[in-house]
Amino acid sequence: MRKYLYFTVFISGMTSLAAEFGASRLLGNVFGTSNPVWAAIIGLILIYLTVGYFLGGRWADRSPQPKTMYGILAWAAFTLGVVPYVAGPVLRLAANAVDNLQIGIIAGAFAGVLILFTIPVTLMGMISPFAIRLTMNDAGHAGNTAGTIYGISTIGSFIGTFLPTLLLIPTIGTTHTFLVFSLTLLLVALVGLGLSAGRQAVLPGLFMLAVLVWLALFAGSGGIKKSSGQIYETESAYNYIQVLDVNGSHYLRLNDGQGVHSEYNPNTLEYGGPWQQFLVAPFFYAQRQPGAIARIAIVGLAAGTTARQAAAVFPNVTIDGYEIDPKIVQVGREYFGMNLPNLNVIIGDGRWGLEQSLHKYDLICVDAYRPPYIPPQLTTREFFQIAADHLSPNGALAINVGRAPDDRRLIDGLATTIGTMFSSIYVMDIPNTFNSILYATLQPTSLEDLQANLAALANQPGVNPLLTDSMAMTLVNLQPAPKHTLVFTDDLSPIEWMTNNLILNFVLHGDMNTLK
Repeated sequence: MRKYLYFTVFISGMTSLAAEFGASRLLGNVFGTSNPVWAAIIGLILIYLTVGYFLGGRWADRSPQPKTMYGILAWAAFTLGVVPYVAGPVLRLAANAVDNLQIGIIAGAFAGVLILFTIPVTLMGMISPFAIRLTMNDAGHAGNTAGTIYGISTIGSFIGTFLPTLLLIPTIGTTHTFLVFSLTLLLVALVGLGLSAGRQAVLPGLFMLAVLVWLALFAGSGGIKKSSGQIYETESAYNYIQVLDVNGSHYLRLNDGQGVHSEYNPNTLEYGGPWQQFLVAPFFYAQRQPGAIARIAIVGLAAGTTARQAAAVFPNVTIDGYEIDPKIVQVGREYFGMNLPNLNVIIGDGRWGLEQSLHKYDLICVDAYRPPYIPPQLTTREFFQIAADHLSPNGALAINVGRAPDDRRLIDGLATTIGTMFSSIYVMDIPNTFNSILYATLQPTSLEDLQANLAALANQPGVNPLLTDSMAMTLVNLQPAPKHTLVFTDDLSPIEWMTNNLILNFVLHGDMNTLK
């Protein structure tokens, strides 16, 4: 029985961490993956576990019986399994509220779903104190007993960290991942009840098992969201992925949906978003021709909007697109026309991939913006050194940056950092958005060069008007030179702090637009 109790602790530890990561995905699909969301999830899960430790220790002293512990475990398993089904309608309501910026519903749904985890996580927290009490035969070995139990539980937690995120959620989805862990934990509890108290004690648990099996077979997940125009949704190891069809145009949204990551319409390439503005960067150099752009890199390929625009504008270009999420690439090929013969899709981390590249680029586009965050590793002096090392002598860099109406600290910090190795820097604000494009050139350039190139190309035969329209848009929306502030490094890059401050301002002032 002792060995089975150790096995029980292992499975319980695994399930408790799986529940935490499941909660993060369940909530992240609707509310995003910002630091405040993660902090709320981790903080409350820890509180629930703490309450479970206290209650479990007291209950174990009053009823030091395996039957009691396995009964608690059965209820933990059952209540965990029904969480996504109870949360589903609430989250779909919240998804619509996020789309329509209904703050009260958003906050209430977020709190309500987290409260659903109170019972199962608290009950799972009771298992380790119970197990210590049941295995302790000699007070002289209390330390060894407690260490063994917590060690086994931690090993289980280690498995529970990777199994849902890397295997189960991408293959069977969040709802069924909850069911897998719930059913596993319930079966462990029922076997434990049978071994410790006989078959009669198992009968109530069989009803729980039947309910969970019925949910798995017949209830379905009901979908994650039901947004207007939705034609596809899925989950990957990295993201919740959603495709909308609005008046014949496809839009790629990720996670909470606060941002469009790619757009596609077979009848046009001009979308007015940030994608086409990347193409302007090389034309800050004097007398630049579209045919001279031989190779570009896109860090954050998504579903390929910039790649398709670049292929239309630059007749001789080869494109290396770095994208960490292979499911987004699949979606791009199926729904966004991302089947270009001159596009090399490279699956993996953009910084690492760029560093390993053997090529020199005329243009490097950085579009890994994940509202409301830019990955900190793509904002540092070390990263921009990698970018500079992979540019041709007259190469240019363009990066998509988020901002708030009255908060340009992130733009200023990035410009300061990039300025340590690039000669000229320009910033344009994309109209009707809270995005800016920051341009940087290795060699000294001037605004007059961009103006001269636009004048020369505007009436030149064979030049795609997408390019000249984008150049004109840049000129109209150029901003004053950024302020000189902090240089971001791999050791110190307070990107998340700046973004958290922006989110806090939103919470206090209710300006949801600052997160777009």
